[in-house]
Amino acid sequence: MLPPFLIFAVGALLMAVSRREARGPILIALPLVGLANLLTLPADATFGLEALGYELELFRPGPLSKTFLVLFHIAAFVGGLFSAHTNRVGQHVAALLYAGSAIGAVGAGDLISLFLFWEVMAVSSAFLIWGRRTERSWRAGNRYLLWQILSGLLLLAGIVARASATGSISVGEIGLTDADGGASLAGWLILLGLGTKACFPLLHTWLVDGYPEATPTGAVWLSSFTTKAAVYGLATMFPGEGLLVWIGAAMAAFPIFYAVIENDMRRVLGYSMINQIGFMLVGVGVGTELAINGAVAHAFNDVLFKGLLFMSMGAVLQQTGRIHASDLGGLAKTMPWTNRFCMVGAASISAFPLFSGFVSKTMIMTAAAGDPDHFWVWYVLLFAAAGVFHHAGIKIPFFAFYAHDAKIPASDPPRNQLAAMGFAAVCCVVIGTFPQQTLYAILPFDVAYSPYDVGHVLTQLQLLFFSALAFTWLQRSGLYPPELHSTNLDSDWLLRRPARDRWEAAGVWFRPRLEAFRRVVIRRIKAADHYMRQSAGPYGVMTRTWPTGVMMVWVAALLVGYLVLYYVQ
Repeated sequence: MLPPFLIFAVGALLMAVSRREARGPILIALPLVGLANLLTLPADATFGLEALGYELELFRPGPLSKTFLVLFHIAAFVGGLFSAHTNRVGQHVAALLYAGSAIGAVGAGDLISLFLFWEVMAVSSAFLIWGRRTERSWRAGNRYLLWQILSGLLLLAGIVARASATGSISVGEIGLTDADGGASLAGWLILLGLGTKACFPLLHTWLVDGYPEATPTGAVWLSSFTTKAAVYGLATMFPGEGLLVWIGAAMAAFPIFYAVIENDMRRVLGYSMINQIGFMLVGVGVGTELAINGAVAHAFNDVLFKGLLFMSMGAVLQQTGRIHASDLGGLAKTMPWTNRFCMVGAASISAFPLFSGFVSKTMIMTAAAGDPDHFWVWYVLLFAAAGVFHHAGIKIPFFAFYAHDAKIPASDPPRNQLAAMGFAAVCCVVIGTFPQQTLYAILPFDVAYSPYDVGHVLTQLQLLFFSALAFTWLQRSGLYPPELHSTNLDSDWLLRRPARDRWEAAGVWFRPRLEAFRRVVIRRIKAADHYMRQSAGPYGVMTRTWPTGVMMVWVAALLVGYLVLYYVQ
């Protein structure tokens, strides 16, 4: 039995040296092997080693992390199935490393291991954006990586401060106050480090800037791991922290206004993701067992229905070359199965009864309504829930598949992509219909909760009805914001515009040299990618590209060294 993250590291190595026909099966089978390994591990299984003067616990799952470990393996399976038809070996390696590092982050028992996985997750995920190979994706990937590095630096500073103050590096509840009741520097730094990846307000723009520029398959992987790993970290280290209620309420509300006026469908989904994370943070901030269960359940469901929506919009982009609402329409005739799966995702994120979003979102709202210190947040969540139906439940399927007929020649995507969307859609329906037997059975706390009572169902149906009525009235009256090609200014422009001015001033000497370096790197990457595409297996890679061979030997030595250290100890 192996640590789950190690299986993905070995899989990434195999992917890099495998023959072309083996890459798709590896991508699909590896998460299933990992999940089987996870489910057969003993309940008290731990993996660790001694390094840097500390006893590092590379894998020490708890009740909360076990749910996320199962979720991330399922997400990796869906992402692998959706990507299996492509021959982008570099993208596949990056995706497996990304998934494996996210699994390692939620399974880590100490903060140093968490930081190491945090950084691998940051770097590997950037390649999913750069992989689109456009100027916009290159720039967006650079900005994305800078934000991820900032998150890692804040996290590292908090770890150092905590180790100095307490001598402990164990993953557990930290809070924002120290033993004397004063503000905890370590707690605040770690909160900001996690909050950067959780898209706290003003720290959120990397998501809506980077994810829409990723490849159609890369965006599906990106939507599954980074933000959910951050939610896990906040739920583990800061449960019941009242500040998170305020932050979560702001995150649930403000993205709605951006999503309604946004024309790029994948940017709409980016803002929608921030909105859904806001619901999760409210649950973490309320901190009761019901609220934490709701936050974890909603994170689980969000990976499925948001992944389903990203898959459907990725299929639209892949098959038509278009992704703006003003350029789409009428695709229900030419892409019928994609349309049906998108409708399931839209119903799930909108929390229709019998769909997955309903059984988790109502849990959070019930917990918020029962909190006397934060009763007001229920009204904010009610407004946010109506807004979700507006921009994700109606706008995305309406403008992509209905609205006016743009007469775009298209067809449904390859069968493996339809299978991935179908699997996610079935999960959304099964979880929404049988929550007690599926999702609730793996939540961290044993709390009696039934979503299907008269009050919950009637409240949600009324909310959906009046929200649909409002959308129809706005459309027919001409008051709904028109879908136009435009640039919507977000808070990142407060940083990007001054940075651009400074770059222009300093670039007289620096920019030409950086551009020359970038061209050299890109040529080397393209050459290695070409050889790996054409190679006849490991021998071809080793003999045709010696740098790749050196890298393979180095990674293999690290894996062997880890196994020797573990079993010797």
